[in-house]
Amino acid sequence: MSGCATLHRKAVPLGQASDCSPDALDRLSARQDDFGPLTDTRTLECALSSLRGSHDTALRRSALGGRLCLYLAERNPDPNAREKLAAEGVRFAEAALALGADGDGRVHYYLATNLGLAVREHMTLAVENLPRLESELQRAVALNPDTDGGGPLRVLGVLYLKAPPWPAGIGDGDKALELLKRAVESHPEHPLNHLFYAQALWNLDEDAAIEPVKRELALGMRLLNEGSWDFNRNSWNEEFMQFQQEIGESGR
Repeated sequence: MSGCATLHRKAVPLGQASDCSPDALDRLSARQDDFGPLTDTRTLECALSSLRGSHDTALRRSALGGRLCLYLAERNPDPNAREKLAAEGVRFAEAALALGADGDGRVHYYLATNLGLAVREHMTLAVENLPRLESELQRAVALNPDTDGGGPLRVLGVLYLKAPPWPAGIGDGDKALELLKRAVESHPEHPLNHLFYAQALWNLDEDAAIEPVKRELALGMRLLNEGSWDFNRNSWNEEFMQFQQEIGESGR
């Protein structure tokens, strides 16, 4: 994909359908919210396999496809498979919007998060897609800011925190701090809200922020270790450790 202006088009094989529940499609229709970050991988794969073969307009117009692809992509250790799953999540979200889901902020959120994951390792694609990522996340914040434990607030805040500042990009430390503070206040149960808020505080003023940064970091790590985050714990813990090392190396 590097150097190419398009995302992967090839789907990731999901194993034999014979070991999936025969009522998987009915479950998709009736209990979409059952599928989340705490769902085991095989159940998510069976759900995605069923959705791939479904022509149900209501399902196709929902955020389900983007959500399933994101959760599977985030926990897949193979970078190529991860990008393919994320690209498929983008396509599901785009199809949902084409069917009239523009008023569902969850669709915009999963479009943006999958897109960000699909282009993350490809600098040209990542820069080209910054305006779209911002637009989709802004729409998600306006419509459904509480999705995924404050996900739209968290991800848009991180986008402003990490992106190059104007005129090269859309980076804005003040906007990042405002959004991530909202995420922490509205969803204090999510570990990443505290991690990214700590990073925003550190970015704003290292000297003045060291104590609140350490408090937020410690709280986020405790939530991660004590909560039911089994499928994300290892990768998120690496992010905590990297930031902890960064502030430790500052000598403060």
